[in-house]
Amino acid sequence: MKNLFVLILFSLVVVLPALAQEELSVLRTKAEQGDKEAQYSLGVRYDKGEGVPKDSVEAVRWFLKAAEQGDAKAPYNLGVMYDKGEGVPKDPIEAVKWYRKAAEQGDVRAQLNLGVMYARGEGVPKDSVEAVRWFLKAAEQGDAKAQLNLGVMYARGEGVPKD
Repeated sequence: MKNLFVLILFSLVVVLPALAQEELSVLRTKAEQGDKEAQYSLGVRYDKGEGVPKDSVEAVRWFLKAAEQGDAKAPYNLGVMYDKGEGVPKDPIEAVKWYRKAAEQGDVRAQLNLGVMYARGEGVPKDSVEAVRWFLKAAEQGDAKAQLNLGVMYARGEGVPKD
């Protein structure tokens, strides 16, 4: 039993961290060679501090590289970073730009956030009709928050007839 405990402890302390570092090294190499999925994954790791120190500036750098190559998930993350001012100065106009890019690719989270930006007039002129349009796209994909926001818009008659 003692030997089993020592073996498990050795695996947790020595083997797993070494494997994680090797995986990170491979991921970084792929990202540096232009692999958009690796770039996105590395951005996520820096954003969350998984296996690397949390670094929002590095996260933005890798998300931008992935987005520029057409990665479908990276634009949403960039929108969030600009929306919150993480790793970049807070910039609602830039957030809208990235949310729109992701939303047009069908990202439901970006559609919801873009609807919110239009409803509030953040980064774009306030436009209830446009807000409804984006809430509807997200709601049709089953997003509960978008469905709620759409219901509120109908209840208030904002962007749609009051109903």
